[in-house]
Amino acid sequence: MSNELNSLDATAQAALVASGEVTANELVAAAIDATKRLNPQLNAVIHTKFDSAQSDAAGTLPAGPFRGVPFLVKDAVCHTAGDPYHVGMQFLKDRGYVAKTDTELARRFRAAGFVFVGKTNTPELALSVTTEPLAYGATKNPWNLEHSTGGSSGGSAAAVAAGLVPAAHANDMGGSIRIPASHCGLVGLKPTRARGTLAPHFGEYWGPLTHEHVVTRSVRDSAAILDAIAGPAPGDPYSAAPPVRPWRVEVDHDPSPLRVGLLDIPSDVEVDDDCHEAAAATAKLLEALGHEVELMSLPCLDQPEFGPWIQAGAARDLDRWSAILGEPIGQYDVEPLNWVFAEAGRSQSVPDYIAAIERAHSFARQLCEPWANGLDLLVTPTATTPPAKLGWLAPDVSLPDLMSRLGGVTRFSMPFDVTGQPAISLPLHWNADGLPIGVQLVAATGREDILFQVSAQLERAQPWNAKRPSVFA
Repeated sequence: MSNELNSLDATAQAALVASGEVTANELVAAAIDATKRLNPQLNAVIHTKFDSAQSDAAGTLPAGPFRGVPFLVKDAVCHTAGDPYHVGMQFLKDRGYVAKTDTELARRFRAAGFVFVGKTNTPELALSVTTEPLAYGATKNPWNLEHSTGGSSGGSAAAVAAGLVPAAHANDMGGSIRIPASHCGLVGLKPTRARGTLAPHFGEYWGPLTHEHVVTRSVRDSAAILDAIAGPAPGDPYSAAPPVRPWRVEVDHDPSPLRVGLLDIPSDVEVDDDCHEAAAATAKLLEALGHEVELMSLPCLDQPEFGPWIQAGAARDLDRWSAILGEPIGQYDVEPLNWVFAEAGRSQSVPDYIAAIERAHSFARQLCEPWANGLDLLVTPTATTPPAKLGWLAPDVSLPDLMSRLGGVTRFSMPFDVTGQPAISLPLHWNADGLPIGVQLVAATGREDILFQVSAQLERAQPWNAKRPSVFA
């Protein structure tokens, strides 16, 4: 029964609880059993909450749409009261830091009925596209344990792909939802900027780059969870316009014929053939489904201005943690690249930082023009490479190589954190080595409805639900 339950998406699990066919206790027990058996291979879950999860499941749960469904929280940005919160940092791990409160997002996940069974691995400060922090070790890809899960939501992605839970928290500052989804064969939506909230501690985090959501195995789960957690909190500096109707409803409606652009990748941009072919095949499938597809060049795509935000964010993170713990964080307390980022952030003047924001705004306006002129959807590879071998992006790689590799992988994801547009990675392809290759769809600001409609249409046309990694519950 455990394996059968673990194979279901969150919507199906919740339906079983609502009908009385399965109890929350049984769902949570299946998640705990799978985690105990498989996590030693994966290193996806770094903090377990098995006792409290069993207690919660046996008690009175909120009557939300996912009542009784087991869930994991990424150990970054969203934190939960009374639980370790280390953001991949050895410094915080050594001091046993524990979060004092739930964030508003954690509260919304609880209100939706999710039962937290643990927290997932993330790179230090969530500042990488692989999940190999020195503090907790590498998370391994359930499709091939020698390969990366991507990052920074790699622990969550590995856990969902392996069937430990049907959905898990993730966030995206440069591709950190979409790249792990691509590498682990999952659905990963980065919603419109400010679709949710960073309350109570932040209005923005790393400038406007941070987007919160989940990774899932189905489009309908992504839509229904967004319904449950979206919306502003009091005092938010800005918020996205609410949807016309619930996003879960959009999943059941085929879109009208769309104008779709397939990104024409310049010859000087290094993209693995598998990733290139996956995007092209998706464009052909969209054309077969009745959409108008054209090859589209976007010359400005390679000009995002994001470095100052990340550098200043790293510096502020270290200063914040130093103040919280009452002791300074020095060069040898963090991984080498993150110290370089923090020092670069400290070296910026305020006018320099504001000038970088102005350049980023100019970039965003240029990049958004096609959607203002009638484009509905852009198709790109999610990442420029298939899942890399573990170690290729590890913290101990030489800094010049590491910085170059990180920038290369995020070539198609980072720009849309700068623009704030919604973008989704779909598990539409696997290469000859059996590794997942995600394809990214990007819509205009606020148009998650289009993404959910066309994503569900693609899921029906080319189902991925029957595919299972070699490590699965």
